[in-house]
Amino acid sequence: MTNDAIRLCSVTRRYGSGSAAVTALDEVSFASPEGTFTAVMGPSGSGKSTLLQCAAGLERPTSGSVTVGGTDLSELSETGLTLLRRERIGFVFQSFNLLSSLTAEQNVALPLRLAGHRPGKARVRGVLEQVGLGDRARHRPTEMSGGQQQRVALARALITRPEVLFGDEPTGALDSRTGREVLTLLRRMVDRDGRTIIMVTHDPVAASYADRVVFLVDGRVNGELTGASAEGISARMTRVEAVPC
Repeated sequence: MTNDAIRLCSVTRRYGSGSAAVTALDEVSFASPEGTFTAVMGPSGSGKSTLLQCAAGLERPTSGSVTVGGTDLSELSETGLTLLRRERIGFVFQSFNLLSSLTAEQNVALPLRLAGHRPGKARVRGVLEQVGLGDRARHRPTEMSGGQQQRVALARALITRPEVLFGDEPTGALDSRTGREVLTLLRRMVDRDGRTIIMVTHDPVAASYADRVVFLVDGRVNGELTGASAEGISARMTRVEAVPC
């Protein structure tokens, strides 16, 4: 039986109070089994980024529960949440967030150094080879293309061997060809390495690389598609965006 890497149960997230309160997520429930690739899509303001932040332990829900690999995040202290994010979760964002003064291998090793560990060179080179950059270890970000920088960011996320990798528009700053290369790499991580990936995206082509696509509208789940093409996802998004408020 497949275990769930991430499970959200009736998660609500509100900001503010009283008449000024805004509900970003409204009773959202879904799970991502281990070794699967889930894309999250929806119109602007639908709650995609909030869902990602709650699922990754960056924000606490107003109500409901988030479970990562059997650990209920509501039971963790702030220190416990920090450790979970550091040791069990990886993040990749639209902006690469690399330090320009450091080489690729130094950027990749940074999470372990910040955690007080001394990363072995073989481990660092290993994850760089995993993302196809074994020959660029000594190069700085300014000496690499956007796609290569995003691969370094992926390697940095993988160095801690996370249970779940979260992506927030990871190909949003890349051209279409380079974006496809990164998406192919993500897909391979799922198929070959059993990685669990949850990715927020606005791009139907990017979403088509996922096993399934979960749609959000006004902070609520509005259905999902499994194994859909970019055309099918685009058509569904058109219908989702036409849903009246």
